[in-house]
Amino acid sequence: MAVKSAVANGGNRLQFDLSVPFPSALEAQIALGSLVPDAEPRKGGISKLLTLQDCELRVHWEADEARILRVSVSSFLDHLALVLETMDRFGPPLPR
Repeated sequence: MAVKSAVANGGNRLQFDLSVPFPSALEAQIALGSLVPDAEPRKGGISKLLTLQDCELRVHWEADEARILRVSVSSFLDHLALVLETMDRFGPPLPR
């Protein structure tokens, strides 16, 4: 897992990037499908973008306040841990 520190974007918004590698593109797609439905509960002040690049899930946050960013990242990591635990419990997906 690679983390890019939160940085100020021209003094306006904080940004945070996270990259999570998976053993296969299919597993990355499954994780993305499990995590995308979780929209930010707070409207405004924060945005989150999830994308895939090969076998890597990438998440990019932008927030107005550090506290909001911290809560969002923490919540995402909790959900990610649950997804990874579930995927581990069921084993690797069967090829299509």
